[in-house]
Amino acid sequence: MTSGGSFYITTPIYYPSDLPHIGHGYTSVAVDTLARWHRQAGDDTWMLTGTDEHGQKMLRAATANGVTPQEWVDKLVEESWFPLLKTLDVANDDFIRTTQPRHEERVKKFVQALYDSGYIYAGEYEALYCVGCEEFKPEAEIVDGTGPFEGLKVCAIHSKPLELLQEKNYFFKLSEFQDRLLELYRSQPDFVRPDSARNEVVSFVRSGLKDLSISRSAFDWGIRVPWDESHVIYVWVDALLNYATAVGYGDDPAEFERRWPAYHVVGKDILRFHAVIWPAMLMAAGLEVPKGIFAHGWLLVGGEKMSKSKLTGIAPTEITDVFGSDAYRFYFLSAIAFGQDGSFSWEDLSARYQAELANGFGNLASRTIAMIGRYFDGVVPTPGEPTELDLRVQRTVADAATAADAAMTAFRPDEAISAIWTIVDELNGYITENEPWALAKDDANRERLSTVLYTAAEGLRALAVLLSPVMPQSTAILWGALGAPGEVTAQPLREAGTWGQLPAGTRVGTLAPLFPRVEQSA
Repeated sequence: MTSGGSFYITTPIYYPSDLPHIGHGYTSVAVDTLARWHRQAGDDTWMLTGTDEHGQKMLRAATANGVTPQEWVDKLVEESWFPLLKTLDVANDDFIRTTQPRHEERVKKFVQALYDSGYIYAGEYEALYCVGCEEFKPEAEIVDGTGPFEGLKVCAIHSKPLELLQEKNYFFKLSEFQDRLLELYRSQPDFVRPDSARNEVVSFVRSGLKDLSISRSAFDWGIRVPWDESHVIYVWVDALLNYATAVGYGDDPAEFERRWPAYHVVGKDILRFHAVIWPAMLMAAGLEVPKGIFAHGWLLVGGEKMSKSKLTGIAPTEITDVFGSDAYRFYFLSAIAFGQDGSFSWEDLSARYQAELANGFGNLASRTIAMIGRYFDGVVPTPGEPTELDLRVQRTVADAATAADAAMTAFRPDEAISAIWTIVDELNGYITENEPWALAKDDANRERLSTVLYTAAEGLRALAVLLSPVMPQSTAILWGALGAPGEVTAQPLREAGTWGQLPAGTRVGTLAPLFPRVEQSA
C-alpha cells in the first residue's frame, strides 16, 4: 500500500456524566491503535475524541448536584475524561468539547445553512422521549414496563419510563433522503461495517424515514437555534457535528479540505445516528459523507452490557493498576473480534497476560537479549548464510507484516494482532529448535550461533515496530534494549517486514521483564 494519504478517524464523543468504564476505554484504544498504525505508516493522520456536554440529561445531573451545567461538565471532563486518555496511552490529536466556542459557532453556521436551503421547517411534535438516550424513541425501542414501572412505557435500552413530550420544534427533512441513503449503501457496500451493522441500517431505512426534530424548547442548556433563540439545537445534531467542526468546518476551509471526510468508530447502540442521520445532514449541506462507519460490539460482563445502574461498569484503572496499560490494550484488541460482542472476565485476562505476554512475547525478548549479552558481549552478531529454518522466520515476518497492514486497513485490529503473533510463535519455536545454549558450548558452531541470535534479534526488531501501535510502552522499552537507532514510532511501519534492518554490531542493553508476573486478586 502507498503511504501519505489522509486518514481522519474519530471516537464517538462521550457523555461525561457516564464515568469512564472499560467499554469507553475499548473504543478509545481501538481508534488510537488504528490512528497510530496509519500515522506510523506515513498517512496524514488525525485522531479526534471528545465529550458531548449539552442536553436535558446533563442539565438534570448538574441541577441535582447544585452547580451550573458548565461547572458540572468542567469537573467531569477534568477529573475523569482527560485522565482516561493518559491511563490508556491514547495519543489523540484533538479533544473537542461541545461547549467550546469553536464548536458552538460552527454548529450554528451548519444549521443555518440547512435552514437557508429549505431543509428545516417548524412544526409540532408529540412523542415518547428517553432522557438517557436523549432521543424520541421509535416504536421498536419502546416496551411495556414491569415491576415498579408496570403500566408505563419504558426505554428498551435503559429500562426506565419514557416521558411524553409535546413541543413546537424545528424539523429536518430526513424523509427526503431515504433513496439517496439506500443508493449510498448500495454503491459503497463498505460504508457501514461490519455486514451485520450494514444490514440493520439498510433494513431500518427501507422501512421508511420520518423527519427529525432538531430543536428543543423546553430547556435552555444547548446551542441556540440561530434564527430562533427560544429553541436549542437537539443534542444529537449538536453532537454529530463535532466531527466537522473540529476540523475547521465554517472557519478554516483549508483544514477542512485536508481532513474531511472521516472514518467513525462507534458502539452499535448509536449506529443509526451515525449511519443514517449524519450522512443525510451532510448531503443536505452539500458536503461529502464520511468515508465509513464501523460499529463495534458491546463488552459484556456476566453476560450483560455494562451499566452504571446495574453496577457492572468496570473502571479501566482497575485493570491498568494491576496489569498495565499495554496489557489492557493488547487484551481488549486481541481477545474480541472487532465488530462483535465480547465477554470480559478477570480469569481470561489473567490467563492471556501470563501465556501470551509474560511467557510468549516478554520471555522471548528477555532471553534473546540475555543470550546476546552472554555469548557476544552484548553486540548483535553478524549472521552467516541462512538455512531453511532461518528463511522460514524471514517469510513469517514478511507475511505477518503484510497481513497485519491489510487487517488494520480493514478495521480489524484483532486480526492484525493475530497475524503479528505468528512471529512470536515462530521465534519461540525457532529458538527451541536451534538451542543456542547448546550451540554456544562448541566454538565450531560459532557462525550458526551468530545466525540464530541475529535472526531472533531481527525478528524482535520487526515485532517492536509492528506492535508499537498496540503496546507503545513495552515496545519502546524493547526498542531501547535492542539498541536500535531512532525511536520505534519513527520506523516506517509498512517496511517493518523487510529483513535485515537491525545492523550487526549494534550493542544491546539489559531488559527487565516487559510483563512482570502478577497475582490475580480481583
